[in-house]
Amino acid sequence: MLRLAGILYSLISTSLAGTGVIAVLVAGHSSWMTILGAAVAGAILALPVSWYVAREIYN
Repeated sequence: MLRLAGILYSLISTSLAGTGVIAVLVAGHSSWMTILGAAVAGAILALPVSWYVAREIYN
């Protein structure tokens, strides 16, 4: 299941990080710290999401 979670993480993290960056840019914040923060937050949020999706797929 760990291998499946790793594969899913590579897909989910880019999606969530990209969504976070787009949301920050649409909100009008254009400093590199807020853009980087949104990308990091999306990557961190993807960890439990990918584990949950892998568990649901595996079971």
